[in-house]
Amino acid sequence: MHPVEAFGWAARDTSGLLSPFNFFRRATGEKDVKLKVLYCGICHSDIHQLKNEWGSSLYPLVPGHEIVGEVTEVGSKVEKFTVGEKVAVGGYCGSCRSCEDCMNNLENYCSKGIATYNAIYSDGTPTYGGYSDMIVIDEHFVFHVPENLPLAAAAPLLCAGITMYSPLRYFGLDKPGLHVGVVGLGGLGHVGVKFAKAMGLKVTVISTSRRKQNEALERLGADSFLVSTDPDQLQAAIGTMDGILDTVSADHPLDPLIGLLKSHGKLIFLGAPDKPVELPVLPLLMGRKLVAGSGIGGMKETQEMLDFAAKHNITADVEVIPMDYVNTALQRLTKGDVKYRFVIDVDKTLRAE
Repeated sequence: MHPVEAFGWAARDTSGLLSPFNFFRRATGEKDVKLKVLYCGICHSDIHQLKNEWGSSLYPLVPGHEIVGEVTEVGSKVEKFTVGEKVAVGGYCGSCRSCEDCMNNLENYCSKGIATYNAIYSDGTPTYGGYSDMIVIDEHFVFHVPENLPLAAAAPLLCAGITMYSPLRYFGLDKPGLHVGVVGLGGLGHVGVKFAKAMGLKVTVISTSRRKQNEALERLGADSFLVSTDPDQLQAAIGTMDGILDTVSADHPLDPLIGLLKSHGKLIFLGAPDKPVELPVLPLLMGRKLVAGSGIGGMKETQEMLDFAAKHNITADVEVIPMDYVNTALQRLTKGDVKYRFVIDVDKTLRAE
């Protein structure tokens, strides 16, 4: 049993309902950073985990992997952080540190990677996330938060931000002048538009209706808006895009999206549909087109993303909420009723009971 008392909100079963929870964290080890949680974003994956929709949930479950906090203690061998610094923690708190992926700064793809919550740490104890007052993390998995980034609006960058930034870099879609489509204007899509524009790309938002057209063009700065259910618009845009970032988790047809790609274009999945998708192969062969998937990034790339966001003043659009509103927020998120990410003000509203 760990010695440090902690407090947060946890789900006890597949209802996903969160309530106050007393638990314990480990003592600060020689390479550990202990931080007071200031803000924690709510990710759509939190809902899947809370309700065991992916079949791997461990209860009691304290969610949260978009964490921004302040260092309160460092271990004797910590080199990168000092007490009082503003820092962040994302989706992972551990990895093997020796496999090919880890050696290439891709800890997020390590087969022994340890998630920040709903996982078993190397000492055999469960990991608990950022819907809590404090957390202890190996310094390798902690990030510096640049001073000019607003803390609450920076929190979703730890998941949504890096999920959009990483594929743009890895798949070579970060060259000024390239044309990139973003499918879905939600928590992922809206920051994807911001990163893509900051890289100098032409950006088209692809959606099933015109409902978000003004938002995409006038406020987020997209260059164009395409209604994917409009045959005339699809026809006019055939073969015009170098890449498409598909953030949608719901079932949707892929053939029209593949048709939008130029030869050698890339369709990259960032959402995770519940059921297998139907993939038409012939259009891929005819244009040597690529269909791929991408997760979050490794530690080095995530820090790079935060620094890039600070340089270009990129943050998520957030609705800051108190901890006791979290269950209502999760219900609203399920319905898509948020622009565009909820962030919990943990420091000011989490009260031990």
